[in-house]
Amino acid sequence: MSAVPSERGEVAIRHLSKSYHLNGKPFQVLKDLNLTIRSGESLAIVGTSGSGKTTLLRVLAGLEEADRGDVLIDGNAVRGVGRDRAVIFQEPRLLPWLTVLDNVAFGLETQGLSRDEARNRARRYINLVGLQQFENAYPRQLSGGMAQRVGIARALAVQPEILLLDEPLGALDAMTKIAMQQELARIWREEDVTTVLVTHDLEEAIFLADRILILPREKGAVPRLIDVDLPRPRDRSSAAFVRQREELLNLFGLH
Repeated sequence: MSAVPSERGEVAIRHLSKSYHLNGKPFQVLKDLNLTIRSGESLAIVGTSGSGKTTLLRVLAGLEEADRGDVLIDGNAVRGVGRDRAVIFQEPRLLPWLTVLDNVAFGLETQGLSRDEARNRARRYINLVGLQQFENAYPRQLSGGMAQRVGIARALAVQPEILLLDEPLGALDAMTKIAMQQELARIWREEDVTTVLVTHDLEEAIFLADRILILPREKGAVPRLIDVDLPRPRDRSSAAFVRQREELLNLFGLH
């Protein structure tokens, strides 16, 4: 498919379908999904287990191929992984024998930057996530939240157009999770990067996203797209935030 004009970091999903084989039978996860993710937007994807959240993220990342349909980034069809995208997983997957600085610089050196260039850029993103005092620490010396910050710095250091996050805060304790959500919101504002977040946490989705895509459990059902029209920075205790949370809970039949 030929490229069409678009803004940097815009994602177009067109008639996307994906299925797996389970006990010898096809199991459809995504069916004829159509969506445009705007340049610089923060989109959260929510849904029950098995609704296709992570599958969709992996297709966007180029880690899996769709059965049918297309994903276009800046008008170009996705064919495998690319430098225009970076993925942050639930586990930061740091290299234990490298320091924080070298973990962040590692991917830059493999892309052809000199050691000095890679380390200088790595320091910028280590500072961005507030770990400048720990650049010489090893992963075993970091808390879970700090390790995830290193993962975020490493992903941002390659300067992707699109940041893909697969439940990156799911393993953190409640207080660390709230602090990291605030950090992600700040970083998104400062970096102006298109962000796609998979999460099970409805409050997290409201706190971070411009829009929320709700994938249905029933494969014949139509996905829902909800606008989060709340001012930033967001106040979890505000009446508008609470109303948005109630709306989402109602959609899931949880209230």
